[in-house]
Amino acid sequence: MRVTIADVAREAGVSKTTVSRVLNTKADVDATTAARVREVIGALGYVPSSGAVGLARGRSRTVAMLTPPLTWPWMGEVLQGVVDTVEAAGYGLLLFTCNRGAESVDHFTSQVSARAFDGLLVIEPENTLDTITAMHRRGLPVVLIDDRGHHPEFPSVATTNREGGASAARHLLAAGRTRPLVATGPAGFGCVRDRTDGFLDVLPHALVLEGEFTEASGRQAVERALGDGQPFDSVFAHNDLIAAGVLRALRDAGRGVPDDIAVVGFDDIPMARHTAPPLTTVRQPMREMGETAARLLLARLGGEAIPDEPVVLPTELVVRGSAPDG
Repeated sequence: MRVTIADVAREAGVSKTTVSRVLNTKADVDATTAARVREVIGALGYVPSSGAVGLARGRSRTVAMLTPPLTWPWMGEVLQGVVDTVEAAGYGLLLFTCNRGAESVDHFTSQVSARAFDGLLVIEPENTLDTITAMHRRGLPVVLIDDRGHHPEFPSVATTNREGGASAARHLLAAGRTRPLVATGPAGFGCVRDRTDGFLDVLPHALVLEGEFTEASGRQAVERALGDGQPFDSVFAHNDLIAAGVLRALRDAGRGVPDDIAVVGFDDIPMARHTAPPLTTVRQPMREMGETAARLLLARLGGEAIPDEPVVLPTELVVRGSAPDG
């Protein structure tokens, strides 16, 4: 059962108005009483709903966003889409990042009640889904961006990762490339499984090497394949950072791109236009993902019904010099 503000008031021996004033950090509450109320909030796991957060001042007209570190290369585009949408609706945005892993998540959890925001947007940091789901079950509206294949019980926005992988494979096959190397991200990510499965639907005999979403991982994949004597005429990298490492390793090994080996990335971050040669890649609509998720959350806060199924936005192959048309 969802914990309510009345439950907190009863347990703390105060009125609902007093609880609300503590949530809204009003200065006219005795310090000892405020401390007792916060202790009860923590013990009960109370998360204020958008309606309950404001007996003293009304709704906060603020949403929060929880993200991995902002060093992720496409994070800025998603965040800009969110900011544009919530500000246009007259809302503010509180940003929480998980730069310190579990410590950051603990800090965020402790601030949920005190911050009194109306809803939460999430680009899921690792190992946080259970915590976020518990907050949602207690009444906090949540929308997930970049669903990693977990299919949670709250709304989410994702892209066509499987079709994106398939489009990369079809493009390479049309260019006569039949011995691809696939340099993946970590297999625990749903998008990694989808991109790999889509690619293998078209080119089932690809050499698949698991790695990380880093430039170093791309270099290591190429060095490993070359060192093992594995023949390949193309590379599908699961993001553009991996692809940048692939390009560097091929250049260092004296392999020409695209003449010897064609390279396709994923994401279409700004760097993709400036590699040598410019990178063919599968574009994810990052800003649109942020905008769509923010619109879903604002609609939910406005009392509208929103879809239970993930909203899936299309990917698009962008052809450049690293893998031109055949």
